Amino acid sequence: MTTLEKLKILTDAAKYDVACTSSGVDRAGKAGALGSSAACGICHSFSADGRCISLLKVLFTNRCICDCQYCLNRRSNDMPRAAFTPRELADLTIAFYRRNYIEGLFLSSGILRNADYTCEMLLETLRILRREYHFRGYIHVKAIPGADEQLLARLGLLADRMSVNIEMPSEKSLQKLCPEKTRQSVLHPMGWIAERIAQNTHELAKYRHAPAFVPAGQSTQMIVGATPESDFQILRLAQGLYQNYGLKRVFYSAYIPVSDSALLPPLGSKPPLQREHRLYQADWLMRFYGFQAQELLDEAHPNLHPQLDPKCCWALRHPEFFPVELERADPHTLLRVPGIGPKSMRAILRARRAGSLRLEALPKLGVVCKRAQYFITCSGRRPKDLVLTPEAMWRALLPAPKKGAAPLPGQLCWEDFMPRMSGGNHAAASLPL
Repeated sequence: MTTLEKLKILTDAAKYDVACTSSGVDRAGKAGALGSSAACGICHSFSADGRCISLLKVLFTNRCICDCQYCLNRRSNDMPRAAFTPRELADLTIAFYRRNYIEGLFLSSGILRNADYTCEMLLETLRILRREYHFRGYIHVKAIPGADEQLLARLGLLADRMSVNIEMPSEKSLQKLCPEKTRQSVLHPMGWIAERIAQNTHELAKYRHAPAFVPAGQSTQMIVGATPESDFQILRLAQGLYQNYGLKRVFYSAYIPVSDSALLPPLGSKPPLQREHRLYQADWLMRFYGFQAQELLDEAHPNLHPQLDPKCCWALRHPEFFPVELERADPHTLLRVPGIGPKSMRAILRARRAGSLRLEALPKLGVVCKRAQYFITCSGRRPKDLVLTPEAMWRALLPAPKKGAAPLPGQLCWEDFMPRMSGGNHAAASLPL
C-alpha cells in the first residue's frame, strides 16, 4: 500500500475526533529549525488577523484491538485498514509543512497490538519530527490509556498538548458499549498527566531551561447523543474534569451513527448538532463566566433548551437577580447579564470610572442591548416602552427564525410554558428548560 493510499484511509478515519482547535502555545521560529507555533489557533481556526490555520489531522493506524460499538475503527467493523511507519508519517508531515499546507500535526491512533507498542510508535514519530527535522510547529498527540507512564512522560516532552478521550459520559455507558475500557483506565493517565504538568510548572519556575511538559495542557472529548445521559450529567462531569484535572478544554462531539448496534441510534439518524452547540455555550459559561453546572441545569430541568442560549435561560429563570444596576455592579454580577461578556464588562468598568454611564452609549462598549436591556438599569433608567412580562421577554430573546427554516426538534412556543408558570407573576416565575 502506498503512502498516499494510507493517507486517504487514515485521514478519513480521524474525522470523528473533534478535539483540535487552538493550540494554546507560542513558539517562535528559530534559525536552522522548521516551523513555529502560535497560540492564536491551529486547525480550522482563525487568528486575530483573519488567517485560517490548519494542521494535519491523522491516525497513526486505524487497526485497533478494542471493539467500541460507537467507533468507526472498532475491531469488528469490516473496513480498509492501514498503518504508517513513524518515518513515513514524519516525512509526510514535513512535506506538507514545506508546501505550506499545514502548520502542525494532530496525531491519534487505534491501539495496535497493545497500548505500550502503540505509544512507542507515536513517540518515535514525534522524536523524528522534533530531533531529526527540528520541527517547532504545534503537535497535539493522543495519550494511549494503559501505556506505561515512562512512555507518556517522554511523549509529553515532545508534544504541545495531550488528550485522553473519556468518550462516554458515564461508567454504565462505557461498560455497555466498550467493555474493554473502564473509567479508571481513562482517568488514571489523565490524573497522572495533570500531576506531571503541575510538577513541571514548578520546575520551570526554578530552572529556566527545564524541558516543558505538555505546555499547552491536556484536553478530552465526550460523545453526545449516543447514550441517554442528560446535559446536566454531561456538564457536571465536564465541571469535575476542569476542577480535578485542570483540563484546558472538554470537547463535545455530536454522535454520527456509524454502527448498526441496537445499543446506539439507528443508522441514518441525524447527529444532535444543536445540542452540541448548546453544550459548548454552557461550557463557555463555566470556564469564563463563573457559572456552575448546577446553576444552569438541575434534576428538574436536565437538558439545555434548543431555542434559547443557556445564559438567557438562566436569566429568565432567576428574575430575583435582576435588574442589575450597571453603575454599581461588581464584575461577577455584570457577567451574569445576557448581552454582557468579559470584554464589554471590562469596558463598562473603565467607562464608569470616567463618568456616568448612559443607555445610548452601551452599544459602543460592546453590550448587546437587544438582550441586556431586559436585565439592567443604567443610572436607574431603563429604555422607554420596554415590556417586562415573562412572555414578552421570552419572545424578544428568541433568535429570529431563518426564512424557510424548519422548526428545531423540540421547538416550543410560549403557550407551552404557561401552565407551568407560577400564576403569571414575574417575580415568582420559573421558566422551565
